[in-house]
Amino acid sequence: MSLVIVATVTPNPEDRDAVREALLAAIPVVHDEPGCELYTLHEDEEVFVFVEQWSDRDALKVHMKAPALTALGPLLEGKLAAPTTLRFLSTISGGVKGTLS
Repeated sequence: MSLVIVATVTPNPEDRDAVREALLAAIPVVHDEPGCELYTLHEDEEVFVFVEQWSDRDALKVHMKAPALTALGPLLEGKLAAPTTLRFLSTISGGVKGTLS
């Protein structure tokens, strides 16, 4: 069963552009990771939000230690106003259609 995760990244206002650039650079690398079914980045005026779908827990565990994320740590160091939050969600039957873009 697939896992859906929502990750929220809150940049310092003065570091918003640098954080956006770092997050965008990671996306194509993550898309090539085994088990990545969906990995999209969204934003509002305060936060960046990743909506992710992974094939299983093993794929997610690999992702959490993969080069794309380990490279992000140093790039984001000192640029976040709050720790990144992760929410692990369950799909409710009847609420699925299409993909996010």
